Amino acid sequence: MSELDVTILAETPKDAQAIERLHERTFGPGRFVLSAYRLREHVDHLLDLSFTARIGTLLVGSVRQLPICIGDTPALMLGPLTVEPPFRSRGVGRMLLDRSLRDAKANGHRLVILVGDEAYYSRVGFKVIPKGRVIMPGPVDYSRLLVAELVEGAFDGVSGNIRPDWSKAR
Repeated sequence: MSELDVTILAETPKDAQAIERLHERTFGPGRFVLSAYRLREHVDHLLDLSFTARIGTLLVGSVRQLPICIGDTPALMLGPLTVEPPFRSRGVGRMLLDRSLRDAKANGHRLVILVGDEAYYSRVGFKVIPKGRVIMPGPVDYSRLLVAELVEGAFDGVSGNIRPDWSKAR
């Protein structure tokens, strides 16, 4: 299998169970104690900025984006991004990232943060947030807290607590 015929589609409510099973397989039960999951407890991810990757009818990957604020500045939190293990290192994650960031920018969003591996995410413009600039709830490895500016200079002067965007609370 050298080339995959992958389709990237906007997530729909019907995808929720399949995505949850994918998260369970790839992240395990420990995912619920991660700081990023704490931010997801009261605010739903944005379906129009969350995507699935499929090969035929098989769901092989997913990415979600959550509305957050850094201090008083609106932003997005990307994640989780996951791809079924047999389909990793084949560009599926990159396709999901490219689509989610492109659509976020097209919809007027300016900043996206995530907790992840800088070596992987720097390829699409993420960089480590300077130490002490933001505070994330719960324990977090701040060397893995990354930001991407969808608009140049959008992170200038931004600092403070990272929290859910309560205007979008359920």
